Amino acid sequence: MTVVDAESRFHVLAVDDSLIDRKLIEMLLRNSSYQVTTVDSGSKALELLGLRDEADDASPPSSSSPDQQEIDVNLIITDYCMPGMTGYDLLKRVKGSSSLKDIPVVIMSSENVPARINRCLEDGAEEFFLKPVKLADMKKLKSHLLKRKVPTKCQPQIQPEPEQKLEPPQPAPEEAVAESTADGTTISDCNGSSNKRKAAAMEQQEGLTSPESTKPRLSNSSLAVET
Repeated sequence: MTVVDAESRFHVLAVDDSLIDRKLIEMLLRNSSYQVTTVDSGSKALELLGLRDEADDASPPSSSSPDQQEIDVNLIITDYCMPGMTGYDLLKRVKGSSSLKDIPVVIMSSENVPARINRCLEDGAEEFFLKPVKLADMKKLKSHLLKRKVPTKCQPQIQPEPEQKLEPPQPAPEEAVAESTADGTTISDCNGSSNKRKAAAMEQQEGLTSPESTKPRLSNSSLAVET
């Protein structure tokens, strides 16, 4: 997904009673690849957001129309000086709503009044732009939009498991492997097998070197009796 595709998913609600300023901010936002909805008053903005103006609470609800549907908004940019409900009043209503308080709000004004700017920023506004709004100002919205679109979640900390000490492997006991010889003698193939084999060999040797087998043989000449 490209950066333009990601930004086109962000929806900005622009509020300004001046048609010229409203068209200008709409053009700048669309050139920055944002989706834009524009209204000319704070009360209409509240209707789109699902909040009714206190002055309209006594009046019967108006018939539903595409302009009065609740919409999903990622950011609100509003003029400060508007008849009826000012941008500051709209800011207070949005930040006072449990469902809308996390939506970033940006204030615009043609008057550079430090006390007004500080009050808006202290009460929750993300930015305060001086008119005429420029394209460079639109780039400042991205960080607030990303913060709103992809909130940071606290990941649970994984505690490292205690290291287990590995014991050295114990030598396996040698198993005796029994082998049978031709004469039925069982020889154990283990450490002591060589001794048993030596003993067996010695016994065979003793049998071969018995006294009977070692008696001197007398030749025929030795049997002759001298006369």
